[in-house]
Amino acid sequence: MVRTPLTPEERERGERLGRLLRAARGERSMTAVAAQAGISAETLRKIETGRAPTPAFFTVAALAGALGLSMDELVGRCAPVPA
Repeated sequence: MVRTPLTPEERERGERLGRLLRAARGERSMTAVAAQAGISAETLRKIETGRAPTPAFFTVAALAGALGLSMDELVGRCAPVPA
């Protein structure tokens, strides 16, 4: 199955998500947060750097839980900005 290329808006949304997660992680290690969320540190690194701009819902939910963020907060801060 061929994946449709991401739009610039989708890439930007992924970058916003990554910045938010990185800021929320603070001084905690990437390894510790990833382990708490049940994902690999490499996956977290890709999300934080925008290299995985469309992570799975349950991955995002697990990260939100590990970081003490609500899904509403993530959506509010990462959703597209109306033109």
